[in-house]
Amino acid sequence: MAEQAKQLIERVQLEETDTLPLTEILDIITTIAVYKFSTLSREEVEAMLGLTLEQTRVYQEAKAEGREERETELLRVTVPLLLKTGMSVEQIAQQLKVDVEAVLLAAEQSTHA
Repeated sequence: MAEQAKQLIERVQLEETDTLPLTEILDIITTIAVYKFSTLSREEVEAMLGLTLEQTRVYQEAKAEGREERETELLRVTVPLLLKTGMSVEQIAQQLKVDVEAVLLAAEQSTHA
């Protein structure tokens, strides 16, 4: 599978296609490879395919998901503490540079935890 994916990437890069843009085809191939070889590191998959994954949609989506998870966890921990200091929901949202809704959700989740 790895060798076939690499050959397909090389072929796509050399040929023009009228059906899909090159980037979309590469995204499809790399997405399949990343899921197929989920036990490999990003660097190992890059070496196997001979390209950089940072430019692919699957990498960007995973990075965005990680960022969202970190932000949610930060809010979950921080909001209750700031509320105890007497700050308003609006003040917390302004200081943390997030929506008021995100602060309210974090506050609600902390009361149910």
